[in-house]
Amino acid sequence: MKRWFWSAGAVVVVAPLIYIAYVARRIELQSTRDEARPADVILVLGAAEYRGRPSPVLKARLDHALELYFRRLAPRIMTTGGAGGDPVFTEGAVGRSYLASHGIPAEAIIVENEGETTVHSIALAGEILRRMGLRSVIVVSDGYHIYRVKKMLQFRGVAVFGSPRRDLYPDPLRERWNYIKQAIGYILWRAGVPV
Repeated sequence: MKRWFWSAGAVVVVAPLIYIAYVARRIELQSTRDEARPADVILVLGAAEYRGRPSPVLKARLDHALELYFRRLAPRIMTTGGAGGDPVFTEGAVGRSYLASHGIPAEAIIVENEGETTVHSIALAGEILRRMGLRSVIVVSDGYHIYRVKKMLQFRGVAVFGSPRRDLYPDPLRERWNYIKQAIGYILWRAGVPV
């Protein structure tokens, strides 16, 4: 009886770890895959902004979106992200300003500027896409972020193609940790926890 108890306990502990590892591996495989192809809109996930200026991460995402736009892969770009603690600026609005300063016409920029988390931003962006009749997106973010975002948008009936921004200084240890965090976030989202 004691042996059975310990075996059951081991399964309870090991099975979730194996599932996390499996999802993390799928995230890793997606993280380097550039699936960019013609779509209705390029969706740029928000990242930190500093007093109205994009952080290096946000700038890299926006620059990648610009490249895709000028390749004529989509006629619009959507920026996402709320205030993140800034009383004046939002990530989405900073993204819009950056894109406009690089030649994107105002009518080609869509802004979601209320999302406080990835789940919240994607829910709001999904509603905007639905209302505008946009059915396909190229998601631009860091590679580790794309798998989870793709799944969330696919759940809403959107055709999604990932296009990770280039990371000029990759850190393999940090990347592995990000895969695990995103795997946990994805699993929690699947369970109904909005992380």
